[in-house]
Amino acid sequence: MPEVFADLVGQPEAVDLLRRAAAAAETIRAAATAEAVSADGADPADPVVGGDRAAGTEQPAGAGSAMTHAWIFTGPPGSGRSVAARAFAAALQCHRGIGCGECAGCHTTLAGTHADVRFVVPEGLSIGVGEMRALVLRAASTPSGGRWQVLVIEDADRLTEAAGNALLKAIEEPPPRTVFLLCTPSTHPDDISVTIRSRCRVVTLRQPPAEAVAAVLRDRDGIAPDVAAWAAAAAQGHVGRARRLARDPEARKRREAVLALPRKLTGVGACFDAASALIEAAEAEAAAAVADADATERAALETALGAGGTGRGAAGAIRGAAGQLKDLERRQKSRATRAQRDALDRALVDLAGFYRDVLTVSLRAPVQPVHTDVAQMASTAAGKWSAEATLRRLEAILDCRTAIETNVKPRIAVEAMMLALWRG
Repeated sequence: MPEVFADLVGQPEAVDLLRRAAAAAETIRAAATAEAVSADGADPADPVVGGDRAAGTEQPAGAGSAMTHAWIFTGPPGSGRSVAARAFAAALQCHRGIGCGECAGCHTTLAGTHADVRFVVPEGLSIGVGEMRALVLRAASTPSGGRWQVLVIEDADRLTEAAGNALLKAIEEPPPRTVFLLCTPSTHPDDISVTIRSRCRVVTLRQPPAEAVAAVLRDRDGIAPDVAAWAAAAAQGHVGRARRLARDPEARKRREAVLALPRKLTGVGACFDAASALIEAAEAEAAAAVADADATERAALETALGAGGTGRGAAGAIRGAAGQLKDLERRQKSRATRAQRDALDRALVDLAGFYRDVLTVSLRAPVQPVHTDVAQMASTAAGKWSAEATLRRLEAILDCRTAIETNVKPRIAVEAMMLALWRG
């Protein structure tokens, strides 16, 4: 098994920073353990995590400059925010060093089964205060493995205001052996509160170069070099999406349908038809993605509530469980909405890549195209549209993404975008 940071593609500066932090954390832990052993009645589970946390407290030289108790991982989609956080969590739990990838601590953390590492992966539109309070309370306990309690929050930008306040209190007064790892697109106040940001160390990730993504697909996944290079360029540095495009014919078909849209925008009616097709495709993709999970969850809950039972009171028990079933349906609906928006956003990113290619052709920019397989269509469009008109079209797509993020109805936002793309 490769070391834990092997999947963090094209981020050498971030990997170096996290390795130094993991080494400092191990120094802190070892020093605290040694002190506890030598001091009568000392508590071995009470080290200081980083200089940011308790100014003036003695600790190993250099440790405070490398390790702290709260981190924010930022970067564009596909840059590896959650991969970096998971790998760092594994390095903190490593039994042999700073992320060997082979010991039980690394293996169980990467697999998501480590007793002292909790991952918050929101399935719905937000992370509520009840869930966050429970997680913070659990994270305050003493690590069962003698190392660190680690709380990894993917998509921390989905924290509600109340949930953010609950997390802030824990970060302001952190338990002695707890580390918080937050993943957000940026440190803008719309993504993470200023007060939380001010108490965390930020790790900024970049979009991985297409060459680095292609190398991973080729060398690690065994994908043909030409397919790997095409998928890496089309995915615009997103490793997971590149892997899907290279392996999944259905993903390639959806992408081809999106890239065919510009040629279909011949009038107002065609714009509304194109918007409907895009929305319906996103809904179908999302429904397929969550169908199995929804069915499994409902069956498990019904079984737990006595469905299928024949004993006395079984029918009454299932009737009395209507509230729990309704709560499950509410959570599943929220997850489906999130999946639809994610699918739609992937389509919009592909569409933006096409207009970006048209713009680079118009300006004769010395850069490689995103969508190499429709380069001829981009060249033809560049001959018909001015650079200014193409830029307006690209801005219309970005405005559509922003509108959907601010809870504008996706159909309304997409219809407005299609009309803007047609008019130029």
